Amino acid sequence: MARPSRTDFPQPTLITTTDALDALCQRMHAEEFITVDTEFMRERTYWPELCLVQIAGEKEVAVIDAMADGIDLASLGVLFADEAVTKVFHAARQDIEIFVQRYGDVPRPMFDTQVAAMVAGFGDQVGYDALVSNLTGGTIDKAHRFSDWSIRPLSDAQTAYAAADVTYLREVYVRLERRLEQEGRLGWVAEEMAILNNPATYRTDPETAWERLRPRSTNRRFLHVLKEVAAWREREAQRVNIPRQRLVKDEALLEIAATAPTNAEALARVRGVTRGFAEGRSGVALLEVLAAARRVPDADLPPAPQQRDNARPSAALVSLLKVLLAAKCEQHHVAPRLVASSDDIDRLALEDNPDVPSLHGWRREVFGDDALLLKQGRVALGVDGRRVKFIPV
Repeated sequence: MARPSRTDFPQPTLITTTDALDALCQRMHAEEFITVDTEFMRERTYWPELCLVQIAGEKEVAVIDAMADGIDLASLGVLFADEAVTKVFHAARQDIEIFVQRYGDVPRPMFDTQVAAMVAGFGDQVGYDALVSNLTGGTIDKAHRFSDWSIRPLSDAQTAYAAADVTYLREVYVRLERRLEQEGRLGWVAEEMAILNNPATYRTDPETAWERLRPRSTNRRFLHVLKEVAAWREREAQRVNIPRQRLVKDEALLEIAATAPTNAEALARVRGVTRGFAEGRSGVALLEVLAAARRVPDADLPPAPQQRDNARPSAALVSLLKVLLAAKCEQHHVAPRLVASSDDIDRLALEDNPDVPSLHGWRREVFGDDALLLKQGRVALGVDGRRVKFIPV
């Protein structure tokens, strides 16, 4: 079997049986931290299809074949629930979604090196390859990045590629944690991890699925129908396990909500909807949802969402706040996108003291307080050589 890119790490073990997995997890319970990654397929399904789970401890790395015949992954869930072992991921969100679906909770405790890298000043959503190169001098082999991980048997090269990520991740984690501890920023990472640590982050609520479509309408009837058909699409896509866009595309769903077809013939006239769909089980169910939505009296329709004030912030003030943000983040070596979003900047320009993340916690210390001072005319921006400087007024 091929060896991982880290030459100082042992040969990866391919786990294909429940007994071997149980033994691996038992050993991993003794670790201070483990690094974790997954390989999955999602192009053809609503739910991600877990193919591999890669785990590295201090002295061993394993590639777990989640599709192996008869393998039971229960012991992996027990390991992920062990509060004495930190689980380290990079860009964890999609990996964690799989584990929440399977085990009902996120791995605890958890550390995401992508979040940590942003706090440490490596830029917005730094790529794993770049982080490995910067912190370890290593190189990630990209040859199998687009492998079909559901095909068996796995090649030795695929196994080695899968193992390499978690082996390098150990050194990345150690170096990042040490750096952030020295800078007193581990608390910043903990604040960012709060969202990732909430299982609700990974669960799609069909009742709020319509919000993804961002409808530009205040028509209560249209919005009610859109909410109902979007909720139906989400549940139906989950039931048949296909991507929501493959079931009904967003553009077609918006047209269906606007025209509210009453029969299969009218439904089939919607662009992107086939007659086979319209006359089949899914089409019949969708027409029933539309009929129920039409029966709701006008008086019982939910109120339209409150529209945000149409006032637009001063473009010049927004630009000035962005300069301040960039300068403060450069000074503190932290990624600007982590400190303030574009929406934060717009609201700061429009409102005296908006309730935005950049005015809370460590973000306020880094940027928020100075943003308010700039708006109040109590600080100005100047240039000192090659850097922006802050001038009290």
